[in-house]
Amino acid sequence: MPRLIDLSMPVHPAMQRYPGTVEPSIKLVETTFESARRIGTDKMGFPELFAHSVCTFSEHCGTHIDARSHGGQDDSWSERIPIEKCYGPGLRLDLRHKRPGQPIAVDDLKAAIQKENCRVRGGEIVLLWTGAAGYNGEPRYLTDHPGMVGESAEWLIDQGVQVMGIDAPGFDLPIKEMLERRDPWPCHRLFKKREYWHIENLANLGAIPRAHGYTVSVLPLRWVGATGTHIRAVAILEG
Repeated sequence: MPRLIDLSMPVHPAMQRYPGTVEPSIKLVETTFESARRIGTDKMGFPELFAHSVCTFSEHCGTHIDARSHGGQDDSWSERIPIEKCYGPGLRLDLRHKRPGQPIAVDDLKAAIQKENCRVRGGEIVLLWTGAAGYNGEPRYLTDHPGMVGESAEWLIDQGVQVMGIDAPGFDLPIKEMLERRDPWPCHRLFKKREYWHIENLANLGAIPRAHGYTVSVLPLRWVGATGTHIRAVAILEG
């Protein structure tokens, strides 16, 4: 049987979330007893039926994949994220040596690939392991992480990688460092000219026992007209 490793961040009202996104709300609106009374089965000897909740949250909280419309490619909403790109060989790159606020440069990616004694053949789902998910329940999670820059994302795309993700709240650098560089959200702006998708808020990357030789599933929900969608990110190991 395959072994599944959950790479997803739990969604709950107290979670850390990117500035500007709404606080998640998960509210029970009808109990099992209330539904039985509403329908009348309580009078038939069935005092409980079903419960249900209403959930309100940003498409960009928790582990999610950005649609290209999130960065300005207005005709490419979440329903157009190709599912065939969201299931494939995984490649985890260890970038835990990068300090908060530091850019992940092309040379960093090349060194991480060389360290794993592998090559990028194209079609991989690249997982950028910064270690920030280790404190994703703390406020510093939103500010203390390295991030990608445009040329680094483009280099991966040029190698044939179209889906890539990071265990940090944003794929780019933290807001302060981006503004200091006068280069705001370059990887999001890249959606306008390159066909790729990135994932934010991955978790548990350290539980994957090796850098490659496994499958990753990051299938998007079929939300129509959204700029991103939650995913249940999973690493699948055979044997």
